[in-house]
Amino acid sequence: MVTGRLGGIARHARSRGPIEVIDRVSVSVEAGLAGDFRGAVKPGGRGRRQVSLIEAGDWDRAMTALGHSLPWWHRRANLLVEGLDLPQVPGTRLRIGDVVLEITQECDPCSRMEEVAEGLKAALTPDWRGGALAKVIAGGDIAVGDAIEIIQG
Repeated sequence: MVTGRLGGIARHARSRGPIEVIDRVSVSVEAGLAGDFRGAVKPGGRGRRQVSLIEAGDWDRAMTALGHSLPWWHRRANLLVEGLDLPQVPGTRLRIGDVVLEITQECDPCSRMEEVAEGLKAALTPDWRGGALAKVIAGGDIAVGDAIEIIQG
């Protein structure tokens, strides 16, 4: 079994709002990460963007390419994945504690990344380096340091 670890958790209460870095959070099928504006599934929606994940190694490669050393949460992703290559296959399921997430699509970097650092959007574009989006299949509580495993791929 291939496992990684949850290296960080971040959320923002509104679009373009400040990022809050936290040590633990509750995750639900209805609302995604508690306190994060993206997690709520709209009526008739599929919740494909409830949770965003980025690999620590991909962020580090982007920072190296730009000559920067910004913290990972500048990507505005919810979860930092360490020691695991996230599958680039929609439908893949990950377990973090009791929480099960299903990867739905690539998290394409937006023009907002250019506000963080010039060239960051391009540095995050290749090979899903900007991360993955997921929907919540099963809720629970997660904390920094929890194991992450691929349970279906």
